[in-house]
Amino acid sequence: MKIFIFTARDIRDHFPKTHHIMATQELSLDTVTKILSNEEVQNTLYNLMKAISPTCEIGCNSPIYGETGIEGLKIDFNFGLRLDVPAGDWHIRIGDYDSEQIFFDADISDVRLISMEKYFIRWFVEVYRDGELVFSHILDLKNQPVQIYSAARTLGDTLAYLPFFREVQKRYQCKVTFCLAADYIRDFAKQLYPDLKQSTQFSNEFYATYYPAMSVSGLPYLPVDARNEPLDRMAGITLGLNTISPKAKYKPTKPRQIKQRYVCISVQTSQTKKSWLYPKGWDVVVDYLKNLGYRVLCIDKAAETSNFGMTVTKPEAAEDFTGNHSIIERADMLYYADFFIGLGSGLSWLANAVDCPVILIAGFTHDWCEFYTPYRVMNRLTCTGCMSDIRAAFWKDLCPYHQGTSRELECQKKISPRQVINTIERLMADCKLKLPKKK
Repeated sequence: MKIFIFTARDIRDHFPKTHHIMATQELSLDTVTKILSNEEVQNTLYNLMKAISPTCEIGCNSPIYGETGIEGLKIDFNFGLRLDVPAGDWHIRIGDYDSEQIFFDADISDVRLISMEKYFIRWFVEVYRDGELVFSHILDLKNQPVQIYSAARTLGDTLAYLPFFREVQKRYQCKVTFCLAADYIRDFAKQLYPDLKQSTQFSNEFYATYYPAMSVSGLPYLPVDARNEPLDRMAGITLGLNTISPKAKYKPTKPRQIKQRYVCISVQTSQTKKSWLYPKGWDVVVDYLKNLGYRVLCIDKAAETSNFGMTVTKPEAAEDFTGNHSIIERADMLYYADFFIGLGSGLSWLANAVDCPVILIAGFTHDWCEFYTPYRVMNRLTCTGCMSDIRAAFWKDLCPYHQGTSRELECQKKISPRQVINTIERLMADCKLKLPKKK
């Protein structure tokens, strides 16, 4: 059976402006169908899906189990909308039930229709045979088995998505199974959400599957570019939820292991350019905390990281708790800490998930990008927020605006230790933390 890809978005959204179809200002459904019928266009759309989705081959080629009562006509929503249409005199209409838009309205035979869009749309489908309506369906998740598959392997992204999995089950009254590609997070996710079913194996034997992700293009898996939205909203937008879901309450798996009062820090990120780059800044802050009587534990996975021509090393005076510890072990350690000082990275999200107060040092994103903390530290008198700028290639360039100049990475270099120490003092006052007893 041949695959036929259609799109709910304007077809021109999926092509560069130089493409020949951009010349047409108004596109009727008949014109769109003719464009989609072009083999080159179909190949381009398929390759776009394949480049973004690790499940594209499965989604396009695996069996559809959703029965319609009509032989050969099957439907599900496991890779966007999927509809198997057998050979015959068929006419298919597909649209969005809520906005009443029609995306596809054409005669078709012996094909598998697949939508480009994989996020939540309340699809409606009408199937005509020999001019007579023989089947109709409106997407309804109630009491249906629904899978949520996260292909993200980064800690922060995955933790940002998790609260919405329970919200989907609550809002749509469906039966959620979630599957995480990041297997090292699964035990922690189970600890947070014991009421949700978790699978270690992706499957297409569901009524619907959704794919929360962070994409800088948006299409076709997200309705928006992730750079325009807070990370903890992206999963909600993908899942059709216009809400910020409450966090689960974390319960530690072990009693407190360290008797003395301590603070955890993380100085590493996946890219050194996202680190705090003020010369000796961490050393100043660690010395300050130790003078207060705190033990200072560095809990990064690695004591040293090098990329982009830079090396970031654990502060010498911080205690070395680096290493390949489980997320559960890290979570328990953060749960008992007085507070955490970190960056725009996964361990900050983990600290937030276990309700450890977070001092977040970051200038490459705007305030709204990460989770809210009243203890964010950034220098607003410098260039900031390039990661949230859709015009900038943050992931490719060392410094999108000022690379090779004296202002290179100033957002991370010009945050002073004084700013961090001032924030520590404010947090301790707000949380009514008394000074630890010095030895």
